[in-house]
Amino acid sequence: MTRVIRLSDLPGKRAARFEGHDFGSSVSFFVGTWPPGTGPGAHHHPYDETFIIESGEATFTVDGEEVVARAGDALVVPAETVHSFVSSGDEEMRQVSVHPRDRMETTFVE
Repeated sequence: MTRVIRLSDLPGKRAARFEGHDFGSSVSFFVGTWPPGTGPGAHHHPYDETFIIESGEATFTVDGEEVVARAGDALVVPAETVHSFVSSGDEEMRQVSVHPRDRMETTFVE
């Protein structure tokens, strides 16, 4: 059955969290809005993660290498690759991160 899910109804403060298993979907995702200077710490997943930058700019650190992505860009981080990002422009950065599983699995690195 098709249904509309309002992002504002999903859990999460800075990023709406859609866990596919809750909605009969085989994918999960975050839709996040990040003020300049903010972003998650270093982490990895047992699957690829695809980021779609809708507005603003983000500086990703992927296995120690910095990569800048801007509105209209997509970035794929391979499975088990340690990564983080920070909103690095002058405006809020809005992005979607796609997790190709019905349940997200994240391991944060200290």
